[in-house]
Amino acid sequence: MKQMMEKKLKPKAHELAQKQKEISVAEFFEKNRHLLGFDSPKKSLMTTVKEAVDNALDACEEAEVLPEISLEIIDMQNNRYRMIIEDNGPGIVKKQIPNIFAKLLYGSKFHALRATRGQQGIGISAAALYGQLTTGRPIKITSKISPDDPAYYYELHINTLTNQPEIIKEEQVEWKKNQGTRIELDMEASYQKGPQSVDEYIKQTAIINSHATIIYTNPKAEQFIFTRVAKEPIKIPKEIKPHPYGIEIGVMIRMLKSTQTKTLQQFLTTEFSRVTVNVAKEICDKAIVANNSKPESLDRSFAEKLIKAIRETKIMAPPTDCVQPIGEELLEKGLKKEVQAEFYTSVSRNASVYRGNPFLIEVGIAYGGELTKEGTCRVLRFANKVPLMYQQSAGAIQKAITDINWRSYGLSQSGGSLPQGPLVILVHMASVWVPFTSESKEAIAHYDEIIKEMKLALQEAGRKLGLYVRKKKRVGEELKKRSYMEKYIPYVATALGELLDLKKDEQTKIEQDLAETLEHVRGEVEDLTFDPSKNEEYDETLAKFGMEDEDGEENRDEE
Repeated sequence: MKQMMEKKLKPKAHELAQKQKEISVAEFFEKNRHLLGFDSPKKSLMTTVKEAVDNALDACEEAEVLPEISLEIIDMQNNRYRMIIEDNGPGIVKKQIPNIFAKLLYGSKFHALRATRGQQGIGISAAALYGQLTTGRPIKITSKISPDDPAYYYELHINTLTNQPEIIKEEQVEWKKNQGTRIELDMEASYQKGPQSVDEYIKQTAIINSHATIIYTNPKAEQFIFTRVAKEPIKIPKEIKPHPYGIEIGVMIRMLKSTQTKTLQQFLTTEFSRVTVNVAKEICDKAIVANNSKPESLDRSFAEKLIKAIRETKIMAPPTDCVQPIGEELLEKGLKKEVQAEFYTSVSRNASVYRGNPFLIEVGIAYGGELTKEGTCRVLRFANKVPLMYQQSAGAIQKAITDINWRSYGLSQSGGSLPQGPLVILVHMASVWVPFTSESKEAIAHYDEIIKEMKLALQEAGRKLGLYVRKKKRVGEELKKRSYMEKYIPYVATALGELLDLKKDEQTKIEQDLAETLEHVRGEVEDLTFDPSKNEEYDETLAKFGMEDEDGEENRDEE
């Protein structure tokens, strides 16, 4: 009976084995494109534009030139759209063009620990795959690396079975630009205006990238020009080695097997940041491993001991020059350029660390002016200078904002929700590795260290806002009182005239003097109404009215 059962099972196992085969990454994303943000026609257009704009900005920054980007989206009818984007970046060498645009998980940033936009290596090639799947048409690229070199034109497809580029057309062409790249891509998509539209994405990109000039033409042939306010290229973050606190055992085993170093001590000091010779010796002593051991000879048990010893050893935090802040000044300039408000403030925190990865948080706030007074505030979320347009209520940024008591800063807020009123809150995270909640990079994961830094930055900006809001409110109340006084000045002058038996011209003079005095004091108050920088003058004016500034007591928070 047993032999009969084995005889029946064997053919079935062979049959199943024949069906098992390797799946290429391109083939996987061909069937699971929603993971990359191509899950609806509207979102697909947004994702394609996002990847193209990110590539253009990164290329210009790498070349240390001020970005000049032209983006045009053309409605081809029947839910087909064509995206054309040009930049003035360094261009791409000929042999790399097929791999960059027609091979998934190919790029230079995945292994580099520094704060850059595209870190996964999926980006523009995923957009090319989506266009190929929905229209059957290739992505078209023109690129030139210098005035002395020719421009090359390619039409490319992705072979999804092998994840390799297929060159449909290749030729040398004439192009008037000195250097740069032009991409043309057709896709099935949908265009709509609104808070999650391409229009809004480009506007937010212009806010956070104040060093870039962007000329954008939407499918309705409306052109928008976003001019730069920064005159110098931004500083490029430096690349660093991984910090030992962020290494897991599987990664440690791989690094031990692949390192070119001869000894364990050498391995620790050269493959990681902030590990000195003394620190390496301390780790080896705690792990009870000889510091001259050959790294490739160490097995999993030794790797576990190393990880445990690292966590028990005090190691300096990783260097922070791998993350470059936008800066408070440029952050405010970006907001002022695109958001019509009456008050602006910004905060840029010092770099911190989560799981051995350096990061920093920046916050900008715009209040009043032409912003709508009804409903909740508007939140602008960014990661490495890239707008996060979807999953607004998810992620660390939303939690950090809703955890703060905005009523202490003079705003209305229901429990556990966003503050209400004419307010825009901008939160930017720069990191060598942003912990997104999914492959489509739409929300930042809930790490306690990240949320804490966000809350501290928001509270600091909130204190500045609260100072302004309360002072504006008190000035408004005082102006209201003055208007009442102005109404009764004639009656006061008449009463004084009767009491003091004054002549008519003397009564008129008293009325004029009272009006002039009131206008003089009111003018001082009105000059201060929309300028929070004149705090000392404001306090002097309050003293004239017998009022005091209570902000210090009201503004205390949990920091």
